[in-house]
Amino acid sequence: MKHIGKKTARVDGLALMRGKPVFADDIRLKDCLHLKILRSPHAHARIRSIDAGAALEL
Repeated sequence: MKHIGKKTARVDGLALMRGKPVFADDIRLKDCLHLKILRSPHAHARIRSIDAGAALEL
């Protein structure tokens, strides 16, 4: 309760002011994999199969 109602220093204030804040999406890690969520263009459709061949080649 010692922090409620009191001002705190902004950790990213200077970076925001300069227009150079670092967000999680700005960080690139070595050997990091990425994913993409694909949604069906058909409502309530059922998936019959998934071709994971390209993904398995990684």
